[in-house]
Amino acid sequence: WQKREISNFDYLMYLNTLAGRTYNDYMQYPVFPWVLADYHSETLDLTNPCTFRDLSKPMGAQTAERKCKFIQRFNEVEKSEGDLSAQCHYCTHYSSAIIVASYLVRMEPFTQTFCSLQGGSFDVADRMFHSVKSTWESASRDNMSDVRELIPEFFYLPEFLTNANHFELGCMQDGTVLGDVQLPPWADGDPHKFILLHRQALESDYVSAHLHCWIDLIFGHKQHGSAAVEAVNTFHPYFYGDKVDLNNIKDPLIKSTILGFISNFGQIPKQV
Repeated sequence: WQKREISNFDYLMYLNTLAGRTYNDYMQYPVFPWVLADYHSETLDLTNPCTFRDLSKPMGAQTAERKCKFIQRFNEVEKSEGDLSAQCHYCTHYSSAIIVASYLVRMEPFTQTFCSLQGGSFDVADRMFHSVKSTWESASRDNMSDVRELIPEFFYLPEFLTNANHFELGCMQDGTVLGDVQLPPWADGDPHKFILLHRQALESDYVSAHLHCWIDLIFGHKQHGSAAVEAVNTFHPYFYGDKVDLNNIKDPLIKSTILGFISNFGQIPKQV
């Protein structure tokens, strides 16, 4: 990878596989980074560093204001065992079954998966994945319970961005009827162009030079411990598979609560 003999995409897939992530498990689906921060320009300038997301920081620390809020949350919570209010920066996760299914909701079998996870129907329209720009703004700035990253399909599969099956996904409060995913201006409304430019961004010189920083956060030494605290990158203990020994938990109610928590909110990859 360092010699540029394999692509960034292939390297990330390799790391995901090493860390136990697989297409066969929505709860441990391959995780990919947001690489861009520009979803408003008419043209995409891959030579400008400002075009890109800061890969050295987790999604919760992309803005100074948001970072401070998560640090404040961490400092306010007392350390406790077996409690949902354990000390951490994030009580939600960057990858979970519902995040994966929400991204791919316009394609079967993910449509049925999403509906079953939602209790049998689509979510409220305003909460559905409908716009790349608004999803980025939510995950990087606006929503304290949203720190989601991306999935591999954002870099090779234009079909998941179109509502080819004509599902009735609902109507937003502003009157917008949900259909195809709204794309950034630089994609000219073309899912194929979006995927092409997004893949070029992933393979760009800037991302190639900084991708190792994101890998440290997700798969490496900044995943947990003091380095994670310093990087504002700690998650609830239930998200770390090695911190919860379900075999030693005798209370079936507590056990089922923890399992439900993990299935709903995701898991940290194995450290590579």
